[in-house]
Amino acid sequence: MFEERIDAPAAGATDTWTPAKPQPSPRRIALIGNFLPRLCGLATFTTHVHGALAALRPAPRIDVYAIVDPGRQYDFPPAVTMAVDQEEREAYRLAARRINASAVDLVWVQHEYGIYGGPAGAYLLDLLDAVAAPVVVTLHTVLETPDPDQRWVLERLASRASLLVVMADHARSLLERVYGVPAGRVAVIEHGVPDREFVMPSVARRRFGIPDRKTIMTFGLLSPGKGIEAMIQAMPAILARSPGAVYRIIGATHPHLVAHEGERYRDMLKSMAHELGVDRNVLWEECFLDEADLLDRLATADVYVTPYRNVQQITSGTLSYASALGKPIVSTPYIHATELLADGRGPLVGFDEVEQMADAVGTLLADDDLRARIAARAYAHGRALTWHRMVQRTLARVDGPTAIPAAAMAKRAAELVTG
Repeated sequence: MFEERIDAPAAGATDTWTPAKPQPSPRRIALIGNFLPRLCGLATFTTHVHGALAALRPAPRIDVYAIVDPGRQYDFPPAVTMAVDQEEREAYRLAARRINASAVDLVWVQHEYGIYGGPAGAYLLDLLDAVAAPVVVTLHTVLETPDPDQRWVLERLASRASLLVVMADHARSLLERVYGVPAGRVAVIEHGVPDREFVMPSVARRRFGIPDRKTIMTFGLLSPGKGIEAMIQAMPAILARSPGAVYRIIGATHPHLVAHEGERYRDMLKSMAHELGVDRNVLWEECFLDEADLLDRLATADVYVTPYRNVQQITSGTLSYASALGKPIVSTPYIHATELLADGRGPLVGFDEVEQMADAVGTLLADDDLRARIAARAYAHGRALTWHRMVQRTLARVDGPTAIPAAAMAKRAAELVTG
């Protein structure tokens, strides 16, 4: 832990959310999704949900059903009740039988396209249609222009779930406008974040014994959609204003990308930095870090950047983490960033707009007071978004007035199984 800390300003820093009334926790929950040590954002998310549920008092029993990608095996912790082979349809049916036999009170699904088997992940529906307990589905992606299979799967999820959880208001709007889901069936609950005290970047750098140089940072699994090219291309102009600055890129290349082309994309980025004469100011940490190490490194950043290219991205765990730690952020205007960085929590720049990126980052690095004001706003906002609060909000909505009664859901599931 760091030896020196400062607190964010008191204004807005207190989490004032409380449930309207105390909500009884489910006694047993089946949690479905990816799970660490599988290396992906959704696995990290599901693992944190498990940890927050386990910290409730009284704590429910939690059975994790972890989805395994083809040809892979993982040394899962004891929390994982069953590993479900992504492409083995019968495994989903077996999981449903085990869930019913365990008499769970709630099934909580983390949904993302590409992690469940069948057309657009349709095998998941075999499981959900066969379980008797109420179902809540957290949607990590809501597509504005789905293909027919994607639309069919999401509409079926919406009809089966007692509650859909999304992380952005825009996603709720899409569910209503594109898929016909009533707004009252959807809860907007922002991405969970770690609960950490605010640390000055210079203090963090001293703690790690690294040079006290203005630091720009991006972290996460590396892939072309992250738009790192634009940030590297912006570095010459940034260095003209802050000559000692460094850009730290932290994270392994996405495993799927490595499987298809190795490290070609990263090598291209390194060649670009060399050709621009900024390779000594672009620093790489090419590994998947555990969360404690990752957050310690993030604390060293003065400015965090997400130059992502997908305007429809409604969830970014890295963006949420950086904001919650009080990082001034410069981002392209994808959906999650547009909402999270509202109210002065960070500037937005155009997609692949190198000059805008250079100007925004350079201005923040040059203005200590501006960085401090944005950091205070970001950190204060993050206090209400901790994993503990996120889980509390979700469970409160499951038991709330918009939820479909458990008895009704059990009856419907039985009809589906027998019919």
